[in-house]
Amino acid sequence: MKQSNRFIYDMLDFELPEATNDILWIGEMAVDVLEENGTVVVKIPFQAQQRPRLMPDISKEKKVYHMAIKAYGDDIIRCSISFGEEFPDDSANVMFEWDPSLEQQPLRAEKTEYGWDIVDNNNVLRMKINTSKKPIKKWSDLQPAPQYFFDAVVYPDGKTAVPFMANDTFTPGHIDSVSLGYVERNGKAVKSLFSLHAAYDEKFAGTGERFAPMNLAGRTIILENEDALGVNSRRAYKNIPFYISSKGYGLLMMTSHHIRLSLADISTRAVQGVIEDDKMDLFFIGGQYPERIVYNYRRVTGFPRKVPVWSYGIWMSRMSYFSADETMQVVKKLREGGFPCDVIHLDTGWFRKDWQCEWEFNEKTFPDPKGYMDEMRKMGIRISLWQMPNIGRDTKHYKTAIENGYLPAKRKASSGGDSNFSSVEYGGRIDFTNPEAVEWYQGLLKNLFDLGAEVVKTDFGEEIDMDVEYYGMKPDELHNLYALLYQKAAFEITEKVKGKGNAIIWARAGWTGCQRYPVHWGGDSASTWDGLAGTIRGGLHLGVSGFGFWSHDVPGFHGLPDFMNNWPDDDLYVRWTQVGVFTSHIRYHGASPREPYEYPKVMDIVREWWKLRYALIPYFVEQGEKVTKTGYPFLRALLFHHPDDPYCWYIDDEFYCGDNLLIAPVINPEGKRDIYLPEGYWTDFWTGEVIKGPVKMKNVIAPLSRIPVFCVTGSKIPVYPKSVQHTGQIDFTKVEYIVFDETYRGFAKSILGENIKL
Repeated sequence: MKQSNRFIYDMLDFELPEATNDILWIGEMAVDVLEENGTVVVKIPFQAQQRPRLMPDISKEKKVYHMAIKAYGDDIIRCSISFGEEFPDDSANVMFEWDPSLEQQPLRAEKTEYGWDIVDNNNVLRMKINTSKKPIKKWSDLQPAPQYFFDAVVYPDGKTAVPFMANDTFTPGHIDSVSLGYVERNGKAVKSLFSLHAAYDEKFAGTGERFAPMNLAGRTIILENEDALGVNSRRAYKNIPFYISSKGYGLLMMTSHHIRLSLADISTRAVQGVIEDDKMDLFFIGGQYPERIVYNYRRVTGFPRKVPVWSYGIWMSRMSYFSADETMQVVKKLREGGFPCDVIHLDTGWFRKDWQCEWEFNEKTFPDPKGYMDEMRKMGIRISLWQMPNIGRDTKHYKTAIENGYLPAKRKASSGGDSNFSSVEYGGRIDFTNPEAVEWYQGLLKNLFDLGAEVVKTDFGEEIDMDVEYYGMKPDELHNLYALLYQKAAFEITEKVKGKGNAIIWARAGWTGCQRYPVHWGGDSASTWDGLAGTIRGGLHLGVSGFGFWSHDVPGFHGLPDFMNNWPDDDLYVRWTQVGVFTSHIRYHGASPREPYEYPKVMDIVREWWKLRYALIPYFVEQGEKVTKTGYPFLRALLFHHPDDPYCWYIDDEFYCGDNLLIAPVINPEGKRDIYLPEGYWTDFWTGEVIKGPVKMKNVIAPLSRIPVFCVTGSKIPVYPKSVQHTGQIDFTKVEYIVFDETYRGFAKSILGENIKL
């Protein structure tokens, strides 16, 4: 449909037939402020609007609603308002995982000449409520008097001002955003909306796994999980209703409902959101710097769990291995070729029928699952198993699931998701709102762990059937939240069996809180240069959105134009490998073979990069610990370390690997690129040359065997200098350090240069 460039259509969908009688109610200036046990309550009148020109409909009486203002610690202000049902208790909201140190801080209101100041116990200003009208000098009655909308400024950390956008108008009736409002349909609120002021030079990042440029200003985003079918569209497997701003704040919209979020787009002077719910719960998160903002976000929604050391090794997979013998041959060839590896992933082919998930091995192709996995462990290999929440009608579990209510009551057959590359007919998705269904599902996984499996791939989860009845939640509330419930169930049984610090899942979908359960990977990327670029962008935005650990399919998942039969080009295989070496987790997976010996022209280069990966694992372990305790992701956009450098808010083809390594991957077949090094001193990883930033280097040539890597001058990283075949051979008591100071003469002369020929 043609974009209208009108607020009421592009944000509110008032042109749709079902919205014919919808009424927009706009919040006006506050009329009173009260105190209730440390919470400040603001009384706000709302005025119905005529349409299509938004003018007060005085035939309808104003309605008064109450906004609750709460402070958590020194950096978070929460503004909550309901236009319908009451808010449930926070303990019932699975998206919350409050840090014990984060306590509600009492607020009080002080009357001022312009309205009210809301201050905390330390007399720090945390919010201003404005009720004063700008002085006028009477000149004309040509235009009617304006409406005066809700007007307030939030100071989440007492320093950073985040104003509501109170007067986004041309003349009365011509409105481009609403500071506070809701949409009523048939007497019931169905949408809530807000807008904040966006400065002309303000930049934004986050909102989940965006495959878009780093600065999201000028984009309108639909936060609704769906099968993205790649990494080059506006669709996303992981939508997170949280962004950070270059002005030093973040905003979390605490909801699982779909959201339309316009970041200085439909109105270039407003961040505006429409939440498809009768409640709005906004967390204004301060901290001034990206890492502190994300840290405070994690204090509300949870920190990533620690991952096991072995998970930093190479994961080898394809869609799919079909027998124990086949994977044994893969491991044998890897070992004979000197390719280190820690995990073999069995994708869709370990069941009796490909894609028909029964959580049981095919007895013909895997006759002795326990013996098979025991033998793999002796070779330093752990087994990862694909599974999904969709139960096929022909499986042994379908009848049990239906009879016990583990699947929701269905009104029509389920498609099973758009990327189901099989003929399996699915009967429904497990209802994770039903505690008994969760327990049943966890029992299925425990059986696999008892046999020796190490990890399950929690595939799908981004879509549900919207026309069925779930045990504990309405479909529109569950859709985005399903990924969290699914992954929580899988992670918790894994942790129960494996122990804390030894649990991991491999997940695709995501929503607020999913960062607690690593690892998440980037979905079905195309094996193209565009696929590589989109993958990196998705990982960078996801890191800004609170996720700490992340991976992707090396070297892309599917071919083009032939999905299964166009293999990745050799140079792309190498370049994607080089990116993967510096991401927290690295898995080879795709619709065609991905083993390095299947690419003989470049396998020697790949082997050396794998060896480098294993040499860096002590550094990865060190940085992984930091991820679980701070606001840093493992893979970091440059804006984390250089938030005051405007250019870094635009860079989406370079990244930090932990604290000390800056990676500039090659994303083209020409083998050259421009490089930007921010302020500071940088040591070339390969040559030892020291470069002073900020500097932009044009047309830097990188041979296929290398990509540009720069180290923070003066820093040091722990490495393991000996070649190994798996992480079990790493002796962490014999870790050594590379120091990037005046003694560093380049990689070839470093303690790794003897074993790794790059």
